[in-house]
Amino acid sequence: MRNAVPPSGHPGRDDLVPGLRRERPKRRGRRVLAVLLAVVLVLLLAAAGAVVYLTSSIGNDISRIPDAFRGLDAGSRPASFGGTTFLLVGTDSRAAGPTTGAGADAAVDAGSQRSDVIMLGTVAPDGRSASVVSIPRDAWVDVPGRGMNKINAAYAYGGAPLLIGTVEQLTGIRVDHFGVIDFAGFTSLVDSVGGIDVTVAQTTGNDGVDFTAGENHLDGTQALAYVRQRYDLPGGDLDRAARQQNAMKALLDKVQQKVTTDPGAIYAFATSVGDAVSVDDSLSNAGLVQLAVGSRDLRASTVSFVTAPVTGLGREGGQSVVHLDAEQGAQLWGAVRNGSVAQYADLHPADALGSTPS
Repeated sequence: MRNAVPPSGHPGRDDLVPGLRRERPKRRGRRVLAVLLAVVLVLLLAAAGAVVYLTSSIGNDISRIPDAFRGLDAGSRPASFGGTTFLLVGTDSRAAGPTTGAGADAAVDAGSQRSDVIMLGTVAPDGRSASVVSIPRDAWVDVPGRGMNKINAAYAYGGAPLLIGTVEQLTGIRVDHFGVIDFAGFTSLVDSVGGIDVTVAQTTGNDGVDFTAGENHLDGTQALAYVRQRYDLPGGDLDRAARQQNAMKALLDKVQQKVTTDPGAIYAFATSVGDAVSVDDSLSNAGLVQLAVGSRDLRASTVSFVTAPVTGLGREGGQSVVHLDAEQGAQLWGAVRNGSVAQYADLHPADALGSTPS
């Protein structure tokens, strides 16, 4: 197994993550990165065998986002299909301090910038499978009340409520919960389980970290460089989305391994989750317990990772945009609702996360 390490002469850990300082390693940074919060929590809590205790412990520490569903007309929103769906985003925040998690500045609006990552994480109605769908941030869509625009503009225009409304209109899927995590929190999650293992298609590098073709063991800082890279990748942002999914899958695999090999590490991971994550204030501790208990049979191998289908790249005015495939997209969103994303991925392998992303 090859280790991705900063090459000699390149900046160290603090220089790789601008704004991140050793004296406060968990709570600095300008960008935030979405993590599959729902599935991570389900696997963590159900597999650890201490659902109520750990959920209450984590839940009490998680920062809540007020009014994430403010102004959304209940009568016009998609009907629930029995599953649980999280809208997970990362934002390009210019705030000097953290915008998510327990240390977030309450005066900072995390929705004041455009979202950098958009994912729908859905646990199927039977709790035995889940899916993660990445929506390209430059997808050209109808933003309610704003007309056609990039989907990531919705967050800048109207914060969580407008982005939720935009995604629900696009997909026909009801968003049950909303969550964000900053990238310093992402590094702490990876470090809390001893790093992750990913396979890289070709030798490349980003932010002073080299990734060799084949298997790479990444610590938190290296994992961050991996998921943030888009230049020198043939598919640009689409390949970066695949890397983000690949890192999430690797994290889930590592959590599941730790359950049997190092149970004490699970509590450290749980503490990292509680410290870094922000979720909407409708997700109570009791709701977390219900989600974990209902999904206790879920395993990392039953999580399907796909990207919303596209017809190609283009330009709208002076903007570079991604055009979504509406016809094939309708098949995907239907598969999310009925819990058949794995079957969709088999039929459309180009949209599915491969074993060796670029």
